[in-house]
This record gives sequence, structure tokens and C-alpha cells, in this order.
Amino acid sequence: MVSIRKALIAAGAAAGLALAGCSGDDGAAAGDTAAGSDGRGPITFAMGKNDIGKVAKIADRWNAEHPEEEVTVHELAGEADAQRETLVQSLESGSGEFDVMALDVPWTAEFAANGWIAPLEGDLAVDVSGLLQPTVDSATYQGTLYAVPQNTNGQLLYVNTELVPDGPPADWAGLVEACRVIPDLPGCLTMQLSQYEGLALNTLDFIHAWGGSLIDEEGAVTVDSPEARAGLQALVDAYADGTITASSTGATEEETLQAFTTGETAMAVNWPYMYTAAEDTPVAGKFEVSALVGPGGVGASTLGGYNNAINAASAHQATARDFVEYVISEESQRGFAEESFPPVLASIYDDESLVAEYPYLPALKTSLENARPRPVSPFYAAMSKAIQDNAYAAINGAKSVDDAIADMKAALEQAGR
Repeated sequence: MVSIRKALIAAGAAAGLALAGCSGDDGAAAGDTAAGSDGRGPITFAMGKNDIGKVAKIADRWNAEHPEEEVTVHELAGEADAQRETLVQSLESGSGEFDVMALDVPWTAEFAANGWIAPLEGDLAVDVSGLLQPTVDSATYQGTLYAVPQNTNGQLLYVNTELVPDGPPADWAGLVEACRVIPDLPGCLTMQLSQYEGLALNTLDFIHAWGGSLIDEEGAVTVDSPEARAGLQALVDAYADGTITASSTGATEEETLQAFTTGETAMAVNWPYMYTAAEDTPVAGKFEVSALVGPGGVGASTLGGYNNAINAASAHQATARDFVEYVISEESQRGFAEESFPPVLASIYDDESLVAEYPYLPALKTSLENARPRPVSPFYAAMSKAIQDNAYAAINGAKSVDDAIADMKAALEQAGR
């Protein structure tokens, strides 16, 4: 069996050698984590524009308290691919222009393997013991923490209680049974099965909930296990028998929101933002949420969110380290919760005043505690495509589940070569 891990180590080593000869604007060598580990001074924080305003408020508070070490907030593009391209171009050149970067969760391993971000150990160590463990796992590469989780995200099951009077089911069998016995449902369960990243995430939800995985801790491909096959089979069967709506293969998050809030579907899988978005719609006050469900009870959401990483070429890593720690303080994380931006600090989810205002928080905490990060791999983009191509073919009947699993395995192994 081909080991992706071996390929990752080789790729990371080669990238590290290549970067060793590059210098940033401040003279620090890329990959030289000691270059600025005790350096203090102004820093620049880079993040996509869609959510940067939430961190900008934290930066403003920091700046008032640390006038000699101000944080300049640099807005990246809204699209994830464009954000990544800007960061990679800068880091490949050895530049220290971005001291702290908000990385989409699956980028963390890629940036770590290439030596672009500093391991958070020694002088840069940050206490993450109070954070939700799956978020910490998403920021860890080959046993070392390379970033501090900033915010997170977990999927929820939304249930229209007018159409499903018993509320959220206890497990997957209960969900399927509700779809079968309740008469005249306009549609039962809608989720994102259009051929994009949402399909990869929802496929992983099923694979993980049924006890499978994509790769193991050593990087070997494991998607051909009986458990992973059972997960994909459950997804395919649910689409075939109408449990999952036919419209799901054309749905992204927004189409799912539209279907649920207009009463076209009785249940939906979506992110927490849909709870607030549904408040001024016909289903307001007529729905409940729970964590996703699997064959044994609680399911396994795929983790979303951002991880804050420190540029290995930054001359002011000590300040950068203190700022990423400031972002996970109780005050900062509570601010995220108040803006429906799921925090990573576990204690926030037990705050009674917040739960009263945001009733979905207990369900979200359960979702996050049982969540699984996307595979920690520098080659995640290729892996996602392998999942999407083969899951979509299986769902639409173009391939058997066995053939889809075999082809997915071959594509995943090729991605790691």
C-alpha cells in the first residue's frame, strides 16, 4: 500500500531545502523558525475578506493595549483559492510580509510540510488545552502543533417540527424511518451533493460516521475498508430511496437554505449560519437542530474554520505568538459567539447567557466534540477531487459503490506520489 506520509516527508524536505536559500524582506530565512522567535514589534495579520471584520475588532482592542506592537489587518480575497494563491506566492518567495495568517483548516498541513509556518513549540508554544480537541487535531501535523485554531464550524441537522413532529431523530435509522412513515413530505433530507467541496465534506461525514477513514495516521490509504464502504453505501442508498432529496445533487449551502426555509424539505444538513438566516422566514420558530446522526447515534461532522499560523520568516514571532493567543482568550472567543462565528474555546458553549441567545450552541458543541478534521495532508485538494468525482458517480448510478471505492483509493494513492 502506497504511503502518502512518505511522499509528504520527501516533499516537505525538498521544499525546506529550496526555501533555505530565500530571504524575506527582513533578512530572515524562510523556514528558519529561530529567526524571529524572540522578535517583537508591529505585525501584519492576513485573512480572507468574508470574515476578517470579526478579527479586526480583536486587533483594534489589541492595538489599544499594545501601541508599540500594532497589528495591521490585511484583507485577502473572498474566495479560498485566491487567498491560498496570494499566501503561497508570498511564502514561496521567503517574504515575511504576513506575520500571522488565517489558514483554511486543510491548508495547515501543506504549509507546515513546506516549512512556511513555524512549529508552535519552545518559545512559541501556546496552551491549547482549553480548546475543543478536534480543532487542535486540525492544526497538528506529524505530531507537532503548527497553528492555533481561531474559530471552527460543525454541521448541524435542521428539522422542521411541523413536518417531523417528533423532532430530530436519535440515529440514522430513525431519520430514514421518519422519511418513510410521515405522509406527504415535500422532500425529506436536503444536503450539499453538488460536485464541489460540499460533496467531499458530506461524503466524509458518512465515511467517518460509519467508522471508516480516508487515510490512517501513517498516511496509508484506508478508504477501501468495510466501514468506509458501508458509509458510502448508506449515502448512495439514501439518495436512491428518496431519503435524500433528488435536488441535493444540485445543492450548495445556499440552495439547502432556500429549500429548508421555504418548506420544500423537512430536514437539512447545513452550517450554523442557517439558524440565524432562518429566523425571518416561514419556518421561524418551527424547527429544531441537533448534531448529525449516524448508525450509532451522534454522527461525525467534518470540521470547518480557520487556524492561525505564524510565518516562519516573520521577524516578530514573539508578538505574533502573543496575538494568536489573544485571539483564543475568553473575551475574544465570546465575541465570536456573539457574531455567530463558532468559537474554539470549549467553555464558551456552556455559557448560559449565550445559550439563551443562541439556542443552537449545545447542539453545535456536540457536533464539534464528535467532528473529524479533513485529512491532514499537503495534497488535500487532490484528495478532495478524488472524493468528489467518485462519490458523485456512485450517487448518480454511474458507478457501483465497489468501483467508486476502488477508483477513489487509486486516485488517493496517486495524489500522494
